Amino acid sequence: MPIRPLLASLLLSGCALLPHESATDVLLLGEQHDAVAHPALQEERVTRLARAGRLRAVALEMADRGTTTAGLPPGASEAQVREALGWNTDGGWPWERYAPAIMAAVRAGVPVAGANLPRAQMRQAMGDTSLDTLLPGPAQKAQQQAIRKGHCDMLPEGQVTPMTRVQVARDVAMAQTLAALARSDGTVVLIAGAGHVDPELGVPRHLPRALRVKPEVLPPEDTGKDYCAEFRRQMQRR
Repeated sequence: MPIRPLLASLLLSGCALLPHESATDVLLLGEQHDAVAHPALQEERVTRLARAGRLRAVALEMADRGTTTAGLPPGASEAQVREALGWNTDGGWPWERYAPAIMAAVRAGVPVAGANLPRAQMRQAMGDTSLDTLLPGPAQKAQQQAIRKGHCDMLPEGQVTPMTRVQVARDVAMAQTLAALARSDGTVVLIAGAGHVDPELGVPRHLPRALRVKPEVLPPEDTGKDYCAEFRRQMQRR
């Protein structure tokens, strides 16, 4: 078998850890939320770490901080797991997409925890001026520009600062969740959007420096979608 297919086969079978995975406290997997290939890659990372005895927890952008499967047995049903995580598909996170990685952790007896800022706290974050100081000046400006770009430059300028505060508050919430779950004898995995794992702007900025952190952005995928056209239609419907 050629070397590259052989390596892929070993990784997918859970027989080998990537070099950085055996020396990482926090592995940040940054996804493209509609990339077809990413759920399988997330499941593969979780499964491989679990089989190697390295997986300590999985944290999710897709569920609110404070929710956890910690009290569930490895044989828990998907319905029980969804209830424990307060999973709400109305929030835009399709269960079928994230179930493979989540259930791989549960079956391995590893807790899955929500890490995102609860929606009820987002409005408060919009007016919290202390969040404006958590990133250095250039990073703050870059985060604001990312918010503009992420909204196709159609977001009213007066909303840029409040939306940036929410983004920072979400990163802080995820970082606090990871710090609470981290252990020196294994790896905590975060599954989140690629922007949240940016070393300069996202979650890594707010993690304790003592933690060994590895951000990994999964390969981007061309879906052929016109995101700005869809966003424009959403804005017109409001």
